[in-house]
Amino acid sequence: MWFVAIGAVLVLFKLVGWGAVALWSWWWVLAPFALAALWWTFSDASGLTRRKAAAKEDQRVEKRRQRHFEAMGLGTHPRSGPRRPPVDQDPPP
Repeated sequence: MWFVAIGAVLVLFKLVGWGAVALWSWWWVLAPFALAALWWTFSDASGLTRRKAAAKEDQRVEKRRQRHFEAMGLGTHPRSGPRRPPVDQDPPP
């Protein structure tokens, strides 16, 4: 996304004729868009996009789960309430 934003700014500067960018070749001005396409191709091929989407979905599900526990009055975690002491197998003498 950063490459697209940088490319848009460079195109704007080139069209307006601002600063040193006005003197650059169009190849240099449009290069961030090519880099963005390469990055998206790499991230899709490596599974990075899929892993980020899965992590975001897991986080959304966990937040919903926490909201449901709080709505039921169980606290922030189902095991956060009082706990029973461990039961000894042998009775005291």
